[in-house]
Amino acid sequence: MQISKLGHAVLKVRSLAVSSPFYRDVLGLKEVARHGAHMAFFSCGENHHDLALLEVGMQAASPLEYQVGLYHLVFKIGDSLDELRACRDHLMEHGVELAGQSDHRVSQSLYCHDPDGIMIELYVDADPALWRDDPGAVAYVGALKL
Repeated sequence: MQISKLGHAVLKVRSLAVSSPFYRDVLGLKEVARHGAHMAFFSCGENHHDLALLEVGMQAASPLEYQVGLYHLVFKIGDSLDELRACRDHLMEHGVELAGQSDHRVSQSLYCHDPDGIMIELYVDADPALWRDDPGAVAYVGALKL
């Protein structure tokens, strides 16, 4: 068996009324469909859907720091630091607090949380030669100054 790519992710959220605007209006994903009252599907643009949200109700517990499961969800937003700066400014304009920023050599990233506390990484790619010549470069984490 050979997996060719990750098809999509499904996140459990408390409320579609709260989470859908975050993924659609703040992150810029296109909402492509709904299934009943409890599921919404989003596309980054080239796939029929890349992300789905499943509403589980307001009583759902917040993700715990030390539990098995999703650590963060990652979206590429471009290839330049100028695009990353624009992303930072866009998040701030929408009242989204940054949880961090990192230089990974192979990419540079901003981190924030969605309305349910799920960590989101937004990144720009560096020169692909960095990881093609040294695959271990992917494990680097350093300070990023924007």
